[in-house]
Amino acid sequence: MKSNTPLNRRTFLKTSALTAGAMGVGFAPASMPVMAAAIKTDFVGLEAGEQNIQMGDYQLPIYVARPQNTKTSLPVIIVVSEIFGVHEHIADVARRFAKRGYLAIAPDFFTRAGDPNNYGSIAEIFTNIISKTPDDQVIADLKATIAWAGKNGGDLKRVGVTGFCWGGRITWLAATLPQVRAGVAWYGRLIGDKTPGNPLHPVDIAAQLHAPVLGLYGGADTGISLESVEQMRAALAKAAPTNLAAKESVIVVYPDTPHAFHADYRESYREGPAKDGWAKCLAWFKKNGVI
Repeated sequence: MKSNTPLNRRTFLKTSALTAGAMGVGFAPASMPVMAAAIKTDFVGLEAGEQNIQMGDYQLPIYVARPQNTKTSLPVIIVVSEIFGVHEHIADVARRFAKRGYLAIAPDFFTRAGDPNNYGSIAEIFTNIISKTPDDQVIADLKATIAWAGKNGGDLKRVGVTGFCWGGRITWLAATLPQVRAGVAWYGRLIGDKTPGNPLHPVDIAAQLHAPVLGLYGGADTGISLESVEQMRAALAKAAPTNLAAKESVIVVYPDTPHAFHADYRESYREGPAKDGWAKCLAWFKKNGVI
């Protein structure tokens, strides 16, 4: 039943088991309107909801979905959100993985900076949230999430990371961690200005990859140029002779496809590339021993 009480991201995570599936509930305002194509994954056979990871004086909120009655030796997928944070779409993606036997965890990386739901435009989110969420902090949160997974039924020999847009860029960076076995980066930015918060970009760390990455990109993405995709391919090729993960990484470009083509709740959704990308994502994790 849909509540009349406005839901912010924190409220959504705590009540998602009751409210998931109600169109418009739990989606970030800056991503509106929510489209009818939005996929709704049920909770049958799953345990799903919010938990916290204690990191010193800070508690990192995470959305967790796992198969019911399976407590140990689960393959782990960390789902890294878009700039909108952990809203209903990201939670739904976590449940999709859980339906396939994964312990799926979506950390809420932005809570120190604030709540993206408080802003009605992408520009405001970048100014007030993204610019205040540095890479080293995100990587520390990823490490804490992996450690938590190992203590809560996850098999740390089978850890994968996937992310969308902002999370796609983070996926490339996460693939430098020794605990990560494979990554799938959905339209993550590859180049950019170097700042104290973002000192390196994916094109800079090809030689440091520990895990192979599958990059999924749109040929009509106005924010990520095909030139930058070719720069990343060149960086991987340069690193390949001495780095097996770089050699095994693959970038797929879908022609005439926009940014955020997997986001089934947005106008940018493209069913064909989204379904093909999802199939490739699952196959990639299987090929690389995550499941």
